[in-house]
Amino acid sequence: MNLRRAKPQTGNATQLPLELLGGISANVFLRDYWQKKPLLIRNAIKAFVGPLSKNEVFTLAQRDEAESRLVTSVTDKWKLAHGPFSAKDFRFPRGVLWTVLIQDVQHFSYEAHELLAKFNFIPQARIDDLMVSYAAAGAGVGPHFDTYDVFLLQGSGSRRWQISQQRDLRLKPDLPLKILSHFKPTQEFVLETGDMLYLPPGVAHNGIAESECLTWSVGFRAPSQQDLSLAFLDYVRDSTSLTGLYADPGVEPARSCAEIDAAMQQRFSDLLSSVQAAANDPVIVRKFVGCYLTDPKMHVVFDLPEVPVSIKQFERLLQRRGIELDLKTRMLYDDEHVFVNGEATPDIRGSRRFLRELANRRMLSAAKCAELKPGAAMKWLYQCYCDGALTIARH
Repeated sequence: MNLRRAKPQTGNATQLPLELLGGISANVFLRDYWQKKPLLIRNAIKAFVGPLSKNEVFTLAQRDEAESRLVTSVTDKWKLAHGPFSAKDFRFPRGVLWTVLIQDVQHFSYEAHELLAKFNFIPQARIDDLMVSYAAAGAGVGPHFDTYDVFLLQGSGSRRWQISQQRDLRLKPDLPLKILSHFKPTQEFVLETGDMLYLPPGVAHNGIAESECLTWSVGFRAPSQQDLSLAFLDYVRDSTSLTGLYADPGVEPARSCAEIDAAMQQRFSDLLSSVQAAANDPVIVRKFVGCYLTDPKMHVVFDLPEVPVSIKQFERLLQRRGIELDLKTRMLYDDEHVFVNGEATPDIRGSRRFLRELANRRMLSAAKCAELKPGAAMKWLYQCYCDGALTIARH
């Protein structure tokens, strides 16, 4: 089953309807709620229809390239399995509560990207993914907390959410899921189709399906200092050539041959200071941040064109049909560079507005593409096409 449907136009944050945030502006939401306190929004999206149906969710969970999970529980005994699954994996006897979860639904659906575009009042660089969860009646994944901001948007069916801003976040031991040991809910809401709940990081919550239901979760990136530091060290290793060598001219005879003395420790420290200098170099950090934020996840694979057209044909097709980013592509920019899927290219002179609009909208019309002159930008776009990062627009 092809999960791509008719492609909608992607809007900008300036078109944000007040209903999405319960009648308050994006400025008020970011000032008063973002990373501060929960917000329940009734009828955030009127007549909401999710990007995928229940059957399409089950179909997607059977695909190798989808990151899917299956959570089951019987009398508080939890099991977790990772996909891909088969249809028979979704048949359970009475009494088994089960939930299917799929990350990065935006990699498979234009409608998913359209849904994410409703949250463009927060920079795209902060948005991680759109996750969907199907839950049988009575099912959930247990009380837990997230280390990132999340919007929980109710699709078909209804789900009861219990939340608590408790400080006790200890987990039950020896479980395949991170389930809180002592969850004490202080608020409870039943979300119907189109209702939405925003939760900042660290708020304990438990969702229980009142009926079989689909819930859509917009999650935001919050890398740990540990992960970010390791990624930066990898970036420096791969992109920087450090030429210094350990040296100790004039060293004194060793008093104890197995001792690492203070002078040797200082010489190693001096060699390592170049890494700290890289972290303080704004040019290096800017490129690292753009590459890091657009770097595809480990499981992502791009489909290359089977028979690439020539660059001349590519140019003509752009001007006839337009261009769009591949569903899996991440494209961002700063004042000096354009970043696509972990790679940086200088902001191409004379094409800055074109490339930035492509990054913001994820697609450009044939009329807009006709404005682009042959040159460095066209060659760069053609290479992105050959790499599978973008395609000629489909009709």
